[in-house]
Amino acid sequence: MKEYKLDRTYFKMQTAEEAANNYEYWKKQSLAERLKAAFYLNSIAYNFDINDPPKIDRNYFTIRSRK
Repeated sequence: MKEYKLDRTYFKMQTAEEAANNYEYWKKQSLAERLKAAFYLNSIAYNFDINDPPKIDRNYFTIRSRK
């Protein structure tokens, strides 16, 4: 997997055209690549190790069948 690195000190205002170019870039990526990037960003936002994600607490999340 290609490693991504988030520079927390970098911020740049974008024009609508630049934002559209960014959208086009991600639109061209495969679904797997987009999911990998999203998972990486979640690991940064929620501060968990990407190689050891947290487990679901079964006390709060259950599976129910619909009738």
